[in-house]
Amino acid sequence: MHHMDKPLKGRHVLVLRAAHQNAAQCERLAQLGAQAVALPALEIEPVTEINAEDYWSLKDSIQNIDTYQIVIFVSPNAAEFSYEWIDAYWPQLPVGVDWIGIGQQTCKRLQSLDIPAWSVANGYDSESLLSDARLQNVAGQRVLILRGQDGRRLIYDTLTQRGAKVDYRTVYYRRCPRYSEQVIYEAVVAHPPAAILATSGEVLTNLLSIVGQLSTEQRQSIFLSLLIVPSQRIAELARGLGFTRVRVASGPDDESMVQAIIPANELEQPA
Repeated sequence: MHHMDKPLKGRHVLVLRAAHQNAAQCERLAQLGAQAVALPALEIEPVTEINAEDYWSLKDSIQNIDTYQIVIFVSPNAAEFSYEWIDAYWPQLPVGVDWIGIGQQTCKRLQSLDIPAWSVANGYDSESLLSDARLQNVAGQRVLILRGQDGRRLIYDTLTQRGAKVDYRTVYYRRCPRYSEQVIYEAVVAHPPAAILATSGEVLTNLLSIVGQLSTEQRQSIFLSLLIVPSQRIAELARGLGFTRVRVASGPDDESMVQAIIPANELEQPA
């Protein structure tokens, strides 16, 4: 095949997305000739009766979801897991609820599940959602935010300041996976990655705790890799953590993240 068709030929790229979400990035990298190395830096565990002090409050809010004027899903995972709950209690969706996905991907996921959600046209974070005209006059409205545990508090705080009555409900837990030293060594040291795809600040901090058992010298390779992140906020976090080559992708979707690697002049040629 012509070299231009495989611009990432022979390069190892570390993919940190959760296991159930990393297929698209890995596939796309393979098409471009790269060796995708999946090291999920996040595990997603739904709230169930067994693991959860959060179970009963979530169940209560879902059963009474028709009492909320606004329901906000903060991620595709939140959409996915909340849908199973909503579907169980509401064979037909209640009317009069404004369904909101925090970004395009969350919104698409909801629409594919027949929840008529909207998102801000050109944003995918709390800031862009909060600046939307439709969320300015919320005084006296009840708002439900469905999310993973311990997310950012910005939406809650801002809508509360605007006079809304806001409930947070945890729908899933995010955990840092554990790996054997050999798996970590293979992924990071045996083939130092040319690039790393980090979709969130959390997977980055998790990566650092995952490689924590390596020696300082062995860990060094990840700080020298080209790091692709989806936003300026995460880029600043990354620099603070010691990453030296940070590039912000044009968006958080898989295609934008992978495309951001391709100006390959910044990648070292493979030996």
